[in-house]
Amino acid sequence: MMKFMPEPHLLESPRGREWPHPLVSRSAATGPLPVRADVVIVGAGPAGLAVASALWHLGVSDVVLLDRDGRPCQRFFDRIDTLGQRVLRSPYEHHPGVEGYRDCELLDFARLHWSRLTPVERREIRMAQAGHRSVVPVDVFEAYSRHIAAVHGVTARTWCADVHEVRPGRTGLAVHTDHGRVNARFTVLCLGEERRAAPAAWSGGVGYWDEPVPASARSVVVVGAGLSAAHVIANSLARGLTVRWVLRENEERYQCADVNASFFRPEGRARFDHSSWSDRLTLMGRHRRASVMFEFQPLLRAAEADGRLTVHRGHAVVDARPGAVRLADGNTVHGDHVVLAIGTTPSTGEGLLPADIVRARDGWPDLDERTLAYRADPRVLAVGAAACMVLGPAARNIDGHRVATARVAATIAARIGVTVPTAMEVAALV
Repeated sequence: MMKFMPEPHLLESPRGREWPHPLVSRSAATGPLPVRADVVIVGAGPAGLAVASALWHLGVSDVVLLDRDGRPCQRFFDRIDTLGQRVLRSPYEHHPGVEGYRDCELLDFARLHWSRLTPVERREIRMAQAGHRSVVPVDVFEAYSRHIAAVHGVTARTWCADVHEVRPGRTGLAVHTDHGRVNARFTVLCLGEERRAAPAAWSGGVGYWDEPVPASARSVVVVGAGLSAAHVIANSLARGLTVRWVLRENEERYQCADVNASFFRPEGRARFDHSSWSDRLTLMGRHRRASVMFEFQPLLRAAEADGRLTVHRGHAVVDARPGAVRLADGNTVHGDHVVLAIGTTPSTGEGLLPADIVRARDGWPDLDERTLAYRADPRVLAVGAAACMVLGPAARNIDGHRVATARVAATIAARIGVTVPTAMEVAALV
């Protein structure tokens, strides 16, 4: 079987293009926080955007989004731009829009702006239309996210606030922020993931993948095997730095995604529906592994061949400190700056909710399989990485957000008393 190897030019999509604004209000929420709301969504990233948009379609309008940056998906794109990332790993069919309604999906949006795309980006559109793997430019995805946020009224309902606590009460949920309290009937946690910190035993004083490499550095040591590590390496090479790459595995893994493609389909998610807790843990460990997009392979191999990049394969790290990484075999890798790109940790509600609500088990919250509500308090629901032990490893992906959103939005609408259309009624609308 022939293996498709994409060209590295996909990594060079333009950033910062001007896009037409939707013909609706785009202003962010101003003034004091509302005192109460039917639904408070904590986090306005791609998951929060999907939930708010779905609730809009279901007629649930009394919604407040609370986000530390105050604009939908702003932190998501800030982190991407810190990495210098130009394309998403998610293909065109993975988007934060709502399926089953008269909505503009990501592929539709890109086609509507055909004249603004490069020839390489247009080829990706044709690949997507033919059912093949496609790569989405970050610029297109950001413009689309802004479009979705504007036409579904999400921008106008997003407040800049840092949530400190969600406290359950007899008659509702008190969402405490640095700007006051909002009383909610339901709260949806769309918390995303935080970077994984270095082990406590390590010396510290190093950098992370979501921080810029100092301008004074002439050499850098990168620890990690995933896409973030690849971007840090590519950026450093472009600056003329010497790079040393430390991998725990014996070789790099080049794949379309960290997750086996089957988990993006119903049959893959069904493997979790009929598995025990221990089997799910095994599946999570086996099928989500750090990898790099195919597009990086020519660049990294060429850099290694000409000596600009040295790869230390099959080496576990036992300590990292400024300028040095000590390996398990006793050797030390030196550089002006050390960058850790060792993954992210799902935010499960710990620290916001009482521990007896989260009921964490092996680091995962106790969620209802059908609704993604916390079993100990069904007024709190989760979308995103926290739902992995229900939906599988793809729950961390944008496409997984849409699957989770469908369950969560329908659950909230039914409990509030909004009539949720049947599948047949939705099909008649499309």
